[in-house]
Amino acid sequence: MRPDPPIGAPSDTSETRLPVLADVAELAGVSQQTVSRVVRGSPGVARRTKERVERAIAELGYRPNAAARALVTRRSHRIGVVAAGSALYGPARTLAGVQEAARAAGYSVTLVMLTEITARSVDEALAELQDTGAEGVVAVVPEDASQAAFDALAPGFPCVLAPGLDGAGDADEYWHEVAAARDVVHHLLDLGHPTVHHVAGPRDWAESRARATGWRTALVERFRHVPAPLRGDWSAASGHAAGSVLPAEATAVFVANDHMAIGVVRALAEAGRSVPADVSVVGYDDVPEAAFLNPPLTTVHQDFEEVGRRCVRLLLSRLHDRVVEPGAIHPTLVVRASTGPPPR
Repeated sequence: MRPDPPIGAPSDTSETRLPVLADVAELAGVSQQTVSRVVRGSPGVARRTKERVERAIAELGYRPNAAARALVTRRSHRIGVVAAGSALYGPARTLAGVQEAARAAGYSVTLVMLTEITARSVDEALAELQDTGAEGVVAVVPEDASQAAFDALAPGFPCVLAPGLDGAGDADEYWHEVAAARDVVHHLLDLGHPTVHHVAGPRDWAESRARATGWRTALVERFRHVPAPLRGDWSAASGHAAGSVLPAEATAVFVANDHMAIGVVRALAEAGRSVPADVSVVGYDDVPEAAFLNPPLTTVHQDFEEVGRRCVRLLLSRLHDRVVEPGAIHPTLVVRASTGPPPR
């Protein structure tokens, strides 16, 4: 009989796991991103750090895979996607647009999902994508922390942040959302409502701030009272909580997304207030269910798939040194039965 292998040793050398980039990073005491930079010969790595990584590579026998070598020649025809919050309608549909546009351009997509957005989690995601040969990355991580993390890491390969920011600080999409929110408020004021209350989204989302800015701007333009906004977290449950404390004098409310608007409508019904006879409600996003609610929800249509396609066009233009005009994305107000004149 063959003797048992030592404890902790593999029973068959054919089953020995090949070292990966993460093993090198752990042994060298550096981030995976740093190892990736050394492997690719990127500048900006301190000499001692580079030597430490190279010793770890030699000790472990690490060899970059074929995809990583393809990265050097920029011929992998693969793009990476870093995403978070994909359970929400907007980010999920944006991802669908990214995948559609990538396939149409002959690129495959490697997706890394983040459970939290920190400099370290983004660092590890980028290193993973670079190690698989991604030529660039689209980031669908809407929270403010994502922008700070990507700026701090300076990954050294093309990165586009949804909703189509290319790292140059282009804020066109922000201002389009401001304009759409203004349209919502003007629609409600034109129906005769004295003012419009607001249920805002999380503070650390640019979309939430844009919609709140448009709401407030429109009220000021029309010399109307600006009520204190309520706040939710994009969920129907948070909208229900906000709707439960909506002031009795409120006759119109603009809710920063449709799912929270669904919660608001439910809370109003529980309080014996009818939509739109007592309170008009407007959402934002135009989720597929919006047209089938009772009553159908007035909302702002946002083409999230086009946002994803725009991101891919911007990324490919940078990969191929082309200048493209991805085109503006203008959200549009869709008027349905959840809005009407105020009660007399």
